[in-house]
Amino acid sequence: MQSLSEKEYKNEFVQAFDGDDSGNVKPRQTPGVLYSKALPTPVRKVELLAWSEELAQELGIEKPTDQKDIDILGGNHVAPSMYPYAACYAGHQFGNWAGQLGDGRAITLGEWVAPDGKSWELQLKGAGLTPYSRRADGRAVLRSSVREYLMSEAMHYLGVPTTRALSLVSTGDQVLRDMFYNGNPAFEPGAIVMRVAPSFLRFGSFEMPAARRENENLQKLVDWTIDRYYPHLQGEGRILAWFKEIMEKTAALMVEWMRVGFVHGVMNTDNMSILGLTIDYGPFSFLDDYDPDFTPNTTDLPGRRYAFGKQASIAYWNLGCLASAIAPLLPGTEELVAVLETYSDIFHEKYYAMMAQKLGLDQVKEGDQELITRFTDTLYTLNLDMTILFQLLMDLPEEVGTEAEVTAHFQDSFYREIEAGERATLFTLMQDYATRLKANTGTREEAKDRMRKANPRIILRNYLLHQAIEELERGENKLFLKLQEAMKDPYSRHHDELFAKRPDWASQKAGCSMLSCSS
Repeated sequence: MQSLSEKEYKNEFVQAFDGDDSGNVKPRQTPGVLYSKALPTPVRKVELLAWSEELAQELGIEKPTDQKDIDILGGNHVAPSMYPYAACYAGHQFGNWAGQLGDGRAITLGEWVAPDGKSWELQLKGAGLTPYSRRADGRAVLRSSVREYLMSEAMHYLGVPTTRALSLVSTGDQVLRDMFYNGNPAFEPGAIVMRVAPSFLRFGSFEMPAARRENENLQKLVDWTIDRYYPHLQGEGRILAWFKEIMEKTAALMVEWMRVGFVHGVMNTDNMSILGLTIDYGPFSFLDDYDPDFTPNTTDLPGRRYAFGKQASIAYWNLGCLASAIAPLLPGTEELVAVLETYSDIFHEKYYAMMAQKLGLDQVKEGDQELITRFTDTLYTLNLDMTILFQLLMDLPEEVGTEAEVTAHFQDSFYREIEAGERATLFTLMQDYATRLKANTGTREEAKDRMRKANPRIILRNYLLHQAIEELERGENKLFLKLQEAMKDPYSRHHDELFAKRPDWASQKAGCSMLSCSS
């Protein structure tokens, strides 16, 4: 184990590429470079609120005890071997080309080499101005930082590919935010998350040099990315093979989001990881009642571009943007387009296999796709709680009983009283499902085991996060600590005090039902 202040950091990204080394954080265009040096702006006082001990053990990082190490987590101290920088990238936001974006409130400190030899980028989110802050202040508030810290780690324990969060600190400063961009700004306590990933490169990292016709930079970035993160790809066709792997990872990520009911909320191309990770947690949410049209992001209304049920198709659209960015490096686009057009088949094969696991099916047989569609349709039309429904499904008797018994069995997943025709629909579905389960190869217990592994029991619902944030703002941390522990064990019954539907009051409360990109 090594301390944050004594570690010898690597800085291979900044050593490999041209950057703006001036340290000037005045917002501006930075053509020709992939990053700009940006020292964190000191804050009043850094206090450690949360530390991910399991991640720290994996990375070989000693928990900070003296103020110098704690100050690194808040940007008040920079170790001698660090080279803090903000990355330059572009992106399509809500379907429109936005040009240069970049790390507006994220600063990468350096690359930490873990005991197993893997390299991890350590990045502070909310550490102050960078050349890419545009009209913003480069800061983050406690509200958004708690959400990112808890959700990053929760997704990891759910088994969803994600960036990680090592620490959460308060800054002692107040930050002005207009939560819903509606002319009601207010001061909120400031905070900073140290997030960790093998790389924070995103689709927009490649869109930027492509848009500026900096083909030499583009070629160099693609080669460096493949050599570092996809070293098994060699030979003349490796760029095409690389794109195919990114596409497969992205499709798999969308399936994982659908498995646990996660809605990202802002799937711009600058928020899409080149490694297939969930990245940039903002106005996200888990589904409560199943609704393919649900978006938690007020900025995404009324079009609902990034709604739950559209995420897979948006990923395809974003992959098309990445394909356009790297196209100048290829002799033609025919093969690239052909690879991209395999996305739908890859996604749907993974999707139906995942849904079969959630339902405990041994494989996807003829007729199973129709059964799966009936399940999702019923979840939607009856306003059923997705997480609770699949938990109750595990305990459905082999002989389902009467319509009244089926209704009673799933009562805890209802957000409203269901009508006679809806009760009949649910009953018929469960009869057909029970019949299909009997056709499995293997025992009912084996089916339940598949279901237990695929269906989380505890998810970080927005109302729980909001309650934890309100407590922290009052100086209390009881619920925060409870959530921090529960998220590490989401498939068990050890934290069943959190196994509950969204309460009625939360459906309209700001921060529980809808959020904004400020969140």
